[in-house]
Amino acid sequence: MTTKASFFGNVWENLFDFGRPDSRGQRIFRRVFEAFIGAGSIWLAWYWGEYILRISDIVLELGFARYIDISFMHGNQLPIWNAWAITALVVLGFLRIDRWVPFGRWAYMLATLLLMLQYAARFVLGEIPHSSNLVGMGIMGFALAELIFRDRTEGGRFAIGFSYFFIGLGYTSAALSKLVARGLTWPDGRHLWLWVNEKAVDEMARSGSVELNFVQQLAVDHWWIATAFLAFGLLTEACAWLVWFRKPRYLVMWGVMALHMGIWVTMDILFALSVYEILLLGLPWAAFIDRLFPEKTSLS
Repeated sequence: MTTKASFFGNVWENLFDFGRPDSRGQRIFRRVFEAFIGAGSIWLAWYWGEYILRISDIVLELGFARYIDISFMHGNQLPIWNAWAITALVVLGFLRIDRWVPFGRWAYMLATLLLMLQYAARFVLGEIPHSSNLVGMGIMGFALAELIFRDRTEGGRFAIGFSYFFIGLGYTSAALSKLVARGLTWPDGRHLWLWVNEKAVDEMARSGSVELNFVQQLAVDHWWIATAFLAFGLLTEACAWLVWFRKPRYLVMWGVMALHMGIWVTMDILFALSVYEILLLGLPWAAFIDRLFPEKTSLS
């Protein structure tokens, strides 16, 4: 019992940094990260909204669509109005609208719910992507922070720690899913051959020709290299929960970045928003800012 309490207490302290001294660099970084999450949410709202206009049939019920008839989002301009609403709510949340409006702290939460509605309306064709997950959990983190914390510093720290927590949980869950499906035989180079050739078929259909890049050709020519790529990916995902702790955090984050770069060069799949978020969270930007712009201290 003592061990469990110590472990979870340590995770809590490492994730959220409550009670630790604040600095100019931390304050700037929190606002930059919040701006990125807000901008990413707005971009997704419009990107999905424009695509929803072309959807007429529901093949897969996902998210909200499992509980409500999502067809009311198709065949009209509602997705665009929803995108406008999300944009306004995110901007109001970032500007701290609660200073003037009593219920302004709900802006991010309303934006999160409308974004989930947009997500459910967009992905009804049998495709379930991963590229928006980190941004989606990021906006939810800021939404919860606004509702739970009155202190802005603690709220910002919670939102960033919330993102670290779900990065660790999400990638580690992916590793566990692979191990449950295939066990330790999942890192088999022949699996990567299959995925590379599937992407080649997609490229052939799109452009009429296909040419493997150097890394793809290397993986296809050498089974052991393809297996090593997959083994590195699985190991990185299995260790992702270590981002919950400060000391190994940046090393693990760069391992995740290498994982995404490997997916990009071997399968031509780039989760751009996730990569940008990992870049933001994968370096000690606050410490860099503090070194460049140290706060002046007065001598008593």
